[in-house]
Amino acid sequence: MCTYEKMEPQPPGDSEYRLGHGAGENGAVFIRTCELTRDDGSGTMQNEDLVWIADGEEPPAVDPEAVAAIAVSKMKLLGPDIVSPRAVGRYTVGVPMWMWVNQTPTSYGPQTTSATAGAVTVTATARVSSITWNMGDGSTVKCNGPGTPYRASEGMAQSPTCGHVYAKTSAGAQSDKFSVTATSTWTVDWQGGGEAGQFSETRQSDVQVAIGELQVVR
Repeated sequence: MCTYEKMEPQPPGDSEYRLGHGAGENGAVFIRTCELTRDDGSGTMQNEDLVWIADGEEPPAVDPEAVAAIAVSKMKLLGPDIVSPRAVGRYTVGVPMWMWVNQTPTSYGPQTTSATAGAVTVTATARVSSITWNMGDGSTVKCNGPGTPYRASEGMAQSPTCGHVYAKTSAGAQSDKFSVTATSTWTVDWQGGGEAGQFSETRQSDVQVAIGELQVVR
């Protein structure tokens, strides 16, 4: 069950809380409060969000996508659980770096959760669809999977799925290390209330890596 209360005072015309509706439009922002059923059957909880209702329109029915977002808010979606590169690792200019992450439910998925508002129950499943690595040297690498763990037998080969080769050292960077940021895109597929859809969430993790030069001894 959802109730609607007109926001007073109304947000100014340039406010993000007007949900993209200008000051001259005929309508108002309402606070929608929905009573949700807890997954474990222990009772109910309330969720609030904002909706725009044009003059003369009836309050909208429960939006299944909004219920899907509530389901996702109950999940624990974390940034990538980075295995490589490691902060204590030793990396060298010109030598291929292999990047990969652990595949845990909270850092890679999948996770599935349901939420109920009124008569609408939605089930959402979230899983990581890609990871974008900002390497700290101005380069960006997008990987469509968790990456491939390196094995000593690979020698100087490049990663077949997710890797990078630094062309310069990290000398001169803050603490003489590059700040590497891995941003995961979680794709959420949901269905319920007679509808189905998909949307994305992002999370990130960081690691500091030192890149040196190979020293030749003569």
